Amino acid sequence: MREINVEKITEAVAKMCIDANYYLNDDIKNTIKEAKEKEDWDIAKGILDKIIVNSEIARDEKMPMCQDTGMACVFVEIGQEVHIVGGSLEEAINNGVAEGYVSGYLRKSVVKDPLDRVNTKNNTPAIIYYNIVPGDKLKITVAPKGFGSENMSQLKMLKPADGLEGVKEFILKVVKEAGPNPCPPIVVGVGIGGTFDRAANLAKKALIRPVSERNANKFYADLEEELLEKINSLGIGPQGFGGKTTALAVNIETYATHIAGLPVAVNINCHATRHAEVEL
Repeated sequence: MREINVEKITEAVAKMCIDANYYLNDDIKNTIKEAKEKEDWDIAKGILDKIIVNSEIARDEKMPMCQDTGMACVFVEIGQEVHIVGGSLEEAINNGVAEGYVSGYLRKSVVKDPLDRVNTKNNTPAIIYYNIVPGDKLKITVAPKGFGSENMSQLKMLKPADGLEGVKEFILKVVKEAGPNPCPPIVVGVGIGGTFDRAANLAKKALIRPVSERNANKFYADLEEELLEKINSLGIGPQGFGGKTTALAVNIETYATHIAGLPVAVNINCHATRHAEVEL
């Protein structure tokens, strides 16, 4: 049994909250640069260039790349041979989020109750997903999620008879309805299968997969490419001004489901698909 003190967890989470908001991931930046070279619409090309410049200013000046620094979504993979010592794991994560958002001068956007709307002033509590895995490691991924894109997300309980075409139709419908609102170019996370809640979790998890990495299953890898092509043919373009680059990637994750169901969730993210991870 390997012991990990909660102080290390708090320190790591605080740093990841800051890093994820200050530094655009290389896979995203490289994909935007590639998209810029393929654009033949000057406005679209110019917007993609400004996104790159903005990310470089954020990096150099150590400031958030976007004013919406998101709600902290934290994915935790706990090795079954890990023993957390010194306090509560959940408290350690939330303490790290609070520390990161306060010391990093990140906007605090979380309200304690969804209806009385009183701000917690430190961006806690985080949304935390736990998964028990083999081994003696603790892997934590922090993915700040802005709500301009989160609000464009949808879930639908399709019938099995709707099949593949129904899935495609729903995904494209969600992107069309989102239009310019999620600050395209977007990353489209898709969860297929499981239950009502598991499909949404899969779609969220899909967003932390690098945009350069396709699904390990060739069928779904091909489907990701097909949907990306169809989405980019919609002509919404960067920031909704037209062009070939409406999305940077479509990432699909799946899970087993009931014979009577076909849940599909679409979780949209803006171009700043922020995430940072550490293994302790």
